[in-house]
Order: sequence, then C-alpha cells, then structure tokens
Amino acid sequence: MYRSEQLVFHGSQTIPIIIRNYKKEDFGELIGIQATCFPPPFPSDLWWNKEQLHNHVTLFPEAAICIEARNQVVASLTGVCVDFDPSHPTHTWAEMTAEGYITNHTPHGNTIYIVDISVHPAYRALGLGKLLMHAMYHVVIQKRLERLLGGSRMPGYHQHAHKLTAEEYLQSVIDGKLHDPVISFLLRCGRVPITIIENYLEDEESLNYGVLMEWQNPFTKAVS
Repeated sequence: MYRSEQLVFHGSQTIPIIIRNYKKEDFGELIGIQATCFPPPFPSDLWWNKEQLHNHVTLFPEAAICIEARNQVVASLTGVCVDFDPSHPTHTWAEMTAEGYITNHTPHGNTIYIVDISVHPAYRALGLGKLLMHAMYHVVIQKRLERLLGGSRMPGYHQHAHKLTAEEYLQSVIDGKLHDPVISFLLRCGRVPITIIENYLEDEESLNYGVLMEWQNPFTKAVS
C-alpha cells in the first residue's frame, strides 16, 4: 500500500502532507471534495457515491489514493486496471470505468485507467494534482504495467468551438497558444495525447469531447 510523507510550499510556508491510499473513513470527505470540484453545469450524479468508493477500496485499493493535509483529505486520484488495445482506442468514460463502479477491474490487465482526479480548490496552488499523478505512475511501475491512461476533459473548448474544431483546439493547447485547465495540467504531468474521443462524457464545457492521454512505463516496452 502507498504512503509518502512530504512537504509542499504555500509561498514561504511549508505544509506537511501525507499521500496514502484512501479508506472507508474518508468517504464523506471524498464526496465533499467532488461536490466542490465539479459544481454545475457538471452533472451531480457523476459525483462519487459510497457504493462506488467501496468498490474502489475493495477491488483495487492500490489505485485509490488521496492526499491528507492539516488532518483532512484535500485531494484524490482513482484508477482501475484494464486491458487496453491501442489499435482500438475509442470508448466512453462510462465504458472504461463501469460508470465509476470499476466492476470491470482486470487484475491482470496492462493499463491503469484514471477514473477521476479531484483537488480541493483551496489547495490547488500547492501542486497536489501532479504529486497524485506521479504517485500513480509509481503504482504502474510497481505492478509492471504498460501505461497509465485516461480521458481528459477539455473544459475550455466551449469558449473556442465557434472557430476551432476539437482537434485544432487541442493542437493550440499543445503549442502553448491556448491554456486549458485540464489538458495543460496533464501535459505538465508528462501525459501525451493519443486521440480525441467524441461523446466521451456528458460535459457541457467540453461539448462532450475527451482527449485520451497516456504515460508509458519507461521500464516496459509498451505496445504503440
């Protein structure tokens, strides 16, 4: 199981944090973070419920990771192990995560698929999202999997859709001409875009598009 104690900086102040696997006692705080991170128009029925969280800590607890700061959970990252075929990349979030219940968890799969990442807005300046992502890279390496994979929202796209296709918007973000709060973050974490998926997730800001982005395990030869 995962546990790492670190210090992060808020200006000149250091804040002790613990990166660890989340557990049943954390469920209330995890649901609260979801509600804060994904306010309307994001569908509230996509926030975690206790049955989903129970599955996370039961079916694949190694990939149920949170960050604790000041004696409270302030961020989380959840994954599921799947068999991914790069020659057939198209899917929806619901298909790849069993609608967040991860009942499709495949213990001998080749890929950790990111189900969700959430960081409380009050703690987003501390770089916690990147620390969570790197913690999951450690899990990929430890389990000798080929890659970490996930569909990125592109919440800035609705502001540019009148003049840019989804592909053009993504390329503009990659080129640094535009900033997208999710895609740009994942690029800084080392994730590489593979393809754009239509109707990936019900998401008005992204116009239901998702960008499939991966990180390949440098210690294995992933199929590409």
